[in-house]
Amino acid sequence: MVVAGKIFKLTQLISMADVASKLNGFHVEEDFEEGNYKFKLITEVVGLEAKRDVLSGTYSNDTITHVFHRGTMAQLPQTVEATFSFAKAEDTTFLTVVEKKRVANFIANKLSQILFEKAGAITEAKITPETLKAFHDRNPEETKITFFDNVDIPNVEKLSLYGPDLNNTSLFGDYMKHGNLWYVVGRSKETGYVVGITRDASVTIFNLTDKSKYVQYVAKEIYPLIRSTPK
Repeated sequence: MVVAGKIFKLTQLISMADVASKLNGFHVEEDFEEGNYKFKLITEVVGLEAKRDVLSGTYSNDTITHVFHRGTMAQLPQTVEATFSFAKAEDTTFLTVVEKKRVANFIANKLSQILFEKAGAITEAKITPETLKAFHDRNPEETKITFFDNVDIPNVEKLSLYGPDLNNTSLFGDYMKHGNLWYVVGRSKETGYVVGITRDASVTIFNLTDKSKYVQYVAKEIYPLIRSTPK
């Protein structure tokens, strides 16, 4: 199983106690009615748990999905439950949402509205190409995939390399001269996880099923990468 998520940063100061206070008991209900379909859609935050400078929980959101059935479109409610974690690391407060990029972005905006009454107070975290290269350099022989963008070769927008020996090829060095690393897949020497990281701090672990271990890994190995990126 693959566990995917994305890391964000809070741009406004707020204590972890205030985060907990605003999220605790959050519950909104909305009536949905279309034709013969009537549902009560619920958005809520459940399972809050605080440990030191970390606050974790689950963001639960009901949506309507359309299903084709016997010549007609049926509306069905669907619940998405996403694990999230706020964590303070020195002067930065991070938010990790354990969901694919599109859903993670949506939830980050919703949490921003709950905490700050506006979207935009929680923003994407960034990792520079140089920092991504440093991640690769920790265990270069285990890097499996690299993608490059901002390529300066005319009519070439992106470059990629696949394979266990890509670091030993002259192409890797050439691509580094012509473009910027934006995606790396490699094996973490410390944990053995096969990890994919993009410059917008989307992180996928390809050999993990435990979401709590995902959050622990991100806090230990990815937060420092983001913090080392110039503001």
